[in-house]
Amino acid sequence: MAKRLKATERKASILAVAKVLFADKGYHGVSVDEIAKRLGVSPAILYQHFPSKEALYEHVLAENSAKRESYIEAILTEPTDFVSVLKRMTHLYVENIAKDPDFLRMELMSAMEDSQTATAFFERRWRAITDYIEYSLNELNTDQKIVRCNPQLAGLLFQGMLREILYTKYITVNYRYKDMPLSSMTDELVTMFVKAVGVET
Repeated sequence: MAKRLKATERKASILAVAKVLFADKGYHGVSVDEIAKRLGVSPAILYQHFPSKEALYEHVLAENSAKRESYIEAILTEPTDFVSVLKRMTHLYVENIAKDPDFLRMELMSAMEDSQTATAFFERRWRAITDYIEYSLNELNTDQKIVRCNPQLAGLLFQGMLREILYTKYITVNYRYKDMPLSSMTDELVTMFVKAVGVET
């Protein structure tokens, strides 16, 4: 018989178990019955806290949304040149992922399932970095401080490169890179990217 928990404790335990299952199997690969079974309760208990599986999924995403890193300090801290700020923002992002890689797995699963809710959420997670890249490169283009490039594509390129490093460290777990610290990989990625777009360091 399942231990009787307070409503807040029960809700937290449901969210924790659901997050792991959604990360492993995706939204469509998990049923309410499976979540309930893993918790050792009846599906009716879940429905007392969440009206549907979709609502539960959205709450799991919202839990992470509330923890999303703030980039304000990274942008305002000296030095404020493009490379320094991008490096600080990127470190904030990867540190957040390193604390809870399940959300990276949920991102991958949502991309394969074409889940509109999850896709929109994860696009917003990347938005601060890609917007910063686009805005900064537009300014540098206008001031003719770099060889003209497409800032929107540059932002997408950076996102793809960073995502690949995170997948390598936390999803495919490629042992070729196991001894490379994530912080060093992040620094090197930023250095390679800014050289590629012609920003002087």
